[in-house]
Amino acid sequence: MLFVPLPFVVAFMLLLLFLTVVRRDDELAANRPFLVLLLACALQSVFVGLRWGYGLQQVGHLTLALATIMPPLVYAGVRRLGADSRRRWPALLIFYGFPAVVIALLVVVWPEAIDIAMILIYVAYALALLWLVRSGPDVLRLAPFEAAQPAHRALVFAAGALCFSAMVDALVLFDFESTRGAHAGMIISIANLLGLFMLGTAAAAASRNSTPTESLEAAPPYDLAEDKDTIAKIHELMQEKKLYRDANLNLERLARKAGIPSRRISVAINRSMAKNVSQYVNDYRIAEACRLLAETERSVTEIMLEAGFLTKSNFNREFRRVTDMTPVGWREKCAYSAGPA
Repeated sequence: MLFVPLPFVVAFMLLLLFLTVVRRDDELAANRPFLVLLLACALQSVFVGLRWGYGLQQVGHLTLALATIMPPLVYAGVRRLGADSRRRWPALLIFYGFPAVVIALLVVVWPEAIDIAMILIYVAYALALLWLVRSGPDVLRLAPFEAAQPAHRALVFAAGALCFSAMVDALVLFDFESTRGAHAGMIISIANLLGLFMLGTAAAAASRNSTPTESLEAAPPYDLAEDKDTIAKIHELMQEKKLYRDANLNLERLARKAGIPSRRISVAINRSMAKNVSQYVNDYRIAEACRLLAETERSVTEIMLEAGFLTKSNFNREFRRVTDMTPVGWREKCAYSAGPA
């Protein structure tokens, strides 16, 4: 049957994603929960293939065990990006261990309820993840500004993958109730693997941060004068120190340079300028890139790196957001406006 080898193909692709993330040549530290999640998704894919492709029911318990740790791994990875550093370890231990404890108890006292419990666990963690990142990219204090928005989208995507996996489990449960599992193998081997690949891809996209997490400051009260002072200080750092050229700059590092709490910086820019901090910093980078494109003959790649970007995809996306043009189009426009020498 065509769906039998698919789990192993997905596992191989997830393993390649894992190796790609590990081998990234930059100075950023790996986000270990997301790396573990990538490996867990790959291993889970193999178990799905063994159970539903070759009838090895013995791996069922291993599949269940892996499924219980995936939602906490997603949440742990988000926390490593600085989105939730206020929780203390006793509360975190309860939060991370809750699925495993619940499923272990159900295995002993009420096995029939395991499927429903897993559906509820996945949905609950998806909602918790969406709540955690509801404030936008600035909540990821330790993600570099260049990657903050893609990482935020990836985390929303991961929440969708958790919901998708819960939907697949619900379909399988319904299939067992209505047809005694006649289509369960097909559903799990295709739909659930899509969920695993979605989750793995999201983990790879948001898998790196730069420094250990620190405590998150409480939201400052509204103060217009203080907001102006904060923005003036950040503007001074950008104009005089050219801080935006630091490709690894993130909200936490910016806060240390400015001597201002990161929460205050985020709130001031959000309230006064109607944009997040990553967009604010990237605006300076794009302005620098526009100047270099117009005044020099340097290559687009050189200018991209000089302005503080590391990847062409992020550079092109932000350039189009600010100018509604491509870098090449901007250079051609400037050359045409200047006219013949």
